[in-house]
This record gives sequence, C-alpha cells and structure tokens, in this order.
Amino acid sequence: MESVVRSAIVLSGSVLVPLAVGRAADLFARYADARHPDTPLWGLLRRCRTPLYAVLVCAVFRASYRATHWSPLLDRTAELDHVLLLCLIGAGAWLTVRVVSAAVESAYARYAGRTRDAARLRRVRTQVTLLTRVVSVAVGVVAAAFALVTFPTFRGLGTSLLASAGIIGIVAGVAAQSTLGNLFAGFQIAFGDMVRIGDTVVVDGEWGTVEEVTLTFLTVRTWDERRVTLPVSYFTSRPFENWSRGGNELTGTVFVHCDHSTPVELMRTHLRGFLDTCPGWDGRAWDLAVTETSPTGITVRALVTAKDPDDLWTTRCAVREDLIGWLAREHPGALPRIITAQAAGAPTP
Repeated sequence: MESVVRSAIVLSGSVLVPLAVGRAADLFARYADARHPDTPLWGLLRRCRTPLYAVLVCAVFRASYRATHWSPLLDRTAELDHVLLLCLIGAGAWLTVRVVSAAVESAYARYAGRTRDAARLRRVRTQVTLLTRVVSVAVGVVAAAFALVTFPTFRGLGTSLLASAGIIGIVAGVAAQSTLGNLFAGFQIAFGDMVRIGDTVVVDGEWGTVEEVTLTFLTVRTWDERRVTLPVSYFTSRPFENWSRGGNELTGTVFVHCDHSTPVELMRTHLRGFLDTCPGWDGRAWDLAVTETSPTGITVRALVTAKDPDDLWTTRCAVREDLIGWLAREHPGALPRIITAQAAGAPTP
C-alpha cells in the first residue's frame, strides 16, 4: 500500500509541479504584458508555455521516477532514461525555437512601430522570416545530433564518419549542389535587398506580389489569385522586374488609336478634367500626346501616375474606358475607321 501511495505522489507531482510552474510563468508574462503594453515580447513569450511544460515534465519525471520503487519502472531504468532524454532534447529544441521566434518577432514589432517606410519594413520582414527559419533549422540539426549521440551505435560510428569527412563532404557537395545554390541565394535575397515580401514583381510574364520567401523557394501571388512558386536561385540568375524597388510610385501609359480628325487639344482638356475626379491618380504627373501616325490613323498616348501598382492598373483602365466613351459620345468621327472604295475598272483598249 505504501508503494502505491508513493508512486501516486511521485507521478502526480511530476505532472502538477510542472503545471504549477508553467502557470506561474504564464501569469507573470501576462502581468508584465499588461504593465508594458508597448513591449510585445511578454505577450509573445506566452506562446512558449506548452513547450516549457513539456520540458519541465520530462525533467521532473526523469529525476523522480526512481523514488516510486515501482518494479515495472525500475526494471527498465536504462530504456526509460533514454526515452526521457530524447523527449527532453526534443522539448528543449521546441522551446528554444519558440523563444527565439518570440524575441525576433518582438524586435520586428518594435521596429515597425517606429518606422513609416513601407519598403524598409518589407525588407526587414523578409530578413526576419528567413532568420527565424535558419535558426529553426539549426536548432533542429543540433537537437538531432544530440539525439543520435545518445545511441551507442551512432556514437561509435561518429569516429569513422569524421575520419572520412573529406570524401563525404565532396560527395555531399556534388549531390546537393542545387540545394546549396538555393540556400545561398536565399541569404543573398534576404540581406542583399533584391526582393522583399510584399514587393510587386513581374517574372516570366506573370505580374504579382511576393507572398512568401523561404531559404529554397519564393511564392508570388498573381493578380488572379494564383500562386507561382519559383526557386530563389531564379532571382539571382535571371532578370526580373521589381516595381516596388525604390518606392511604390509608378507611371503608366494608355494608348488609344484614333482617326486623323481627332481633336487632340479637346481630348487633352477632357483627360485633365477626368483625372481630377479619378481616385487612383496621385496628382504627380499626367500628359497626352500623339506618339505615332500611319496612313489609317494616329496613336494617342495618355500618361498617368499612381501611388502603387494596384492604383495604377485601376487608373489606366478608368482612363482608357473614359476616353473611348468620350470619343464615342462627343466625336464619333474620331474613332478609327477603315476606308474602302470601289475598285477602278479595267482600262479601255
């Protein structure tokens, strides 16, 4: 009876003590978050309560289960210690990733609160995302290495692997050449400020917004809600258009084909009046000029500006629709025409 009570106390303590410590840490983080609302770190650290609880349970149970004097546990002490150590390594890696992610996100949130430059924020956001992924991969690799070392077979195998590290390194480098190229390209994109999350780009004729950047691939969300996934090495080896580079302001053109009799000056005056009522035009610049002529008509180019690619597209469509409608209503003779005439008869002999 005494052994049963002792086992119940130890097992319940292995669960309740970590639960109490984790609850106390969560309450402290909540109190600190309420006292310092301008510091998002404490609120982000509350996400770490689950891995913290897992670490505490593994550590407390590993240190106290021998006190139960329960023969099913004591007969398998070596196996149980090994399993608990592996669980402790995994939970510790999980907790480390959560803490680092909370610290990085907190630093980015404080930086975003002080900066009004959207382009710089997108660059920092891209760097933060890739940095978090790098840390997660590094912690996972280190945790896997520690877990493998706990197995005697792999511990003995380590000596032979280190002795042949040169050959293995050459083989791995040749086999993973594409993967390593994408990995280094990801670092180059993150810290070289080539492309950032939220940038408007044109790749392979597809216009869209950069939605996700990882160490190996990049996702572009097109205007029609499709996702184009490209390796990051694409952006370091091929030319592409980045409409957000150096600012979001853009200049666009609208081409209208007209007849030679088109009243260009009236058309220019109408365009100026329409732009005053167009919400997408940012007021920086505008123009209307005849850029080309042919035996059948002329080409009129309208130039407009906007604060971002979305507004530019909307403004161009609105200008094109308004000019065509104005010509059809006020000057139908200015629309392009195909002039035909009766063919001349055969000459009289």
